[in-house]
Amino acid sequence: MTVNVLYAGNQKLWPIYEIELAKALDEQRINANISCDMPPEDVDYLVYAPNGPVQDFTPFTRAKAVLGLWAGVEKVVGNPTLTQPYTRMVDDGLAEGMTEWVTGHVLRHHLGMDRYIHRTQPIWHQPAPPLARDRRVAVLGLGALGSAAAKALRALNFNVCGWSRSPKDIPGIDCHSGDASLRKVLSRAEIVVLLLPKTPETENLLNAERLSWLPKGAVIINPGRGPLIDDQALLAALDSGQVGHATLDVFRIEPLPDDDPYWAHPKVTVTPHIAADTRPASAARVVAENIRRSEASEPLLHVVDQAAGY
Repeated sequence: MTVNVLYAGNQKLWPIYEIELAKALDEQRINANISCDMPPEDVDYLVYAPNGPVQDFTPFTRAKAVLGLWAGVEKVVGNPTLTQPYTRMVDDGLAEGMTEWVTGHVLRHHLGMDRYIHRTQPIWHQPAPPLARDRRVAVLGLGALGSAAAKALRALNFNVCGWSRSPKDIPGIDCHSGDASLRKVLSRAEIVVLLLPKTPETENLLNAERLSWLPKGAVIINPGRGPLIDDQALLAALDSGQVGHATLDVFRIEPLPDDDPYWAHPKVTVTPHIAADTRPASAARVVAENIRRSEASEPLLHVVDQAAGY
């Protein structure tokens, strides 16, 4: 039996995904017709990204699942035409990329590297930074990416605690959950890493009040979602010295507008949404595994709870 797979992601990437999907499906011994253009009524599976051509899922009457290429889901879960199961992308390439970016910037701030890299006058006789075991790092969000980052930081001997909306248990990580524990986590965090999904409950999670709970001079690192932060509150906290620096990879509007105050702020580092990107080869293997599972009547991996928003 042949399954029909529609690539409905970024059309510029179709030539790469055409090769990688064919390879991955062949490895799973799945006979598949893969195309970026086929009648909706013939499609069995959509390989989807929100920046692709499909916005209305209604015509895909026989589709068994929509297989997302993005880790984030906020741009699709509210789509009322999405009635098929939706899976988000969780793969080793995403986790490794995010972990490398997070650990790199945590180490950068922990070691105070900016004062040497961007120095404008000679400096000497600077105090050594504390050891990692004495640096308190909080990771907010303990899903696949947050857990990977937290474990990597713990392996470097950082004093890591984690926070999530629902309880998690990660060996070596001091895990907390629920609104009542957030103040406790933030009040001890010298470096905060944001890796939560964007939901109505997490939007503006770091507002003026919660930023005030941080130790004075704490660092914010956000590779998760731009709306997790109240931008005006963060700018005010940076200006007052309550927050010492913010390294931001994600924003409410992307690309970040040229006149956005983050660009010019001396205590802000902007990176262009590069913390974690979907690698076609590894993503194609995740897609192929889910198609294999579906065809074998096995549970899909990484199914999104559309009501919960993640």
